[in-house]
Amino acid sequence: MKRFALAAALTLAALPVLADPVTIATARGPVTLPGAPASVAVFDVAAADTLTALGVTPTGLPDRLYVDYLDPQGAAPIGTLFEPDLEALSALAPDLIIVGARSAAQFDAVAQVAPAIDMSISADVVGDARARLAAYGQLFDKAAKAAELATALDARIAALQAAAKGRGDALIVLTNGPKISAYGRGSRFGWIHDTVGLPEAYPALKPEVHGDAISFEFIAEVDPDWLIVVDRGAATGAGGPSALETLDNPLVAGTKAAKAGHVVMLNAADLYIAGGGYQALMANLAELLAALDG
Repeated sequence: MKRFALAAALTLAALPVLADPVTIATARGPVTLPGAPASVAVFDVAAADTLTALGVTPTGLPDRLYVDYLDPQGAAPIGTLFEPDLEALSALAPDLIIVGARSAAQFDAVAQVAPAIDMSISADVVGDARARLAAYGQLFDKAAKAAELATALDARIAALQAAAKGRGDALIVLTNGPKISAYGRGSRFGWIHDTVGLPEAYPALKPEVHGDAISFEFIAEVDPDWLIVVDRGAATGAGGPSALETLDNPLVAGTKAAKAGHVVMLNAADLYIAGGGYQALMANLAELLAALDG
């Protein structure tokens, strides 16, 4: 009997220890998964950003990330942000696959390889950033680190809102070569108004994903106190004139923003590509705070 008991104990000791299931919030509703996946393939820069901030290293990443603060070395290339390489993904055999806004259309395809979750970021960028941070903290047993990062985010937002009080209004524009679009509340960059506390210089903008096409005359007529600029070409590496070149004209130069030195060029890749990632969000908030404190 003793030998049998010893053999049974050894057999049980050799079995893998299964993590308790964890239920997390995703863009498609609550999902229950085994906790702390050892290998995770990530098709979203914001997700890779937040995981890295928590100390989680993705084992598979797209072949181009567009941001300079994430190091893909050591991760297997698994396709692009839009198109997974299913053969490479199958060879990696991850425990979990994460998709985001640009890869969400491939959810069903990658879910055939391994369990997948959609962690897309909506127009509620800060709210979703908080939710994703908490979810990854639960899933990867990093809840204490996630809470620490959330506290730092709260502190930065509080400082930014204090600095923005009484500083006037703002117009958020994106340049795409020679083209210009404006973004208001409810759009992909509208969270800046809500989070910073700078009201819209033109409240009638539509909450379009790609913004409202505008002209230099529109910027001059709106005459914002602050002009917040995102250079899409700089974010994606596309050719064409830069935001500085596009906006270098007398109509823009005559605005209150330009005269006061209140034209803020945000890091476009952080905002446009990695929007909602913890590190990208903190960096953009720091840029805005430096401008308001300047």
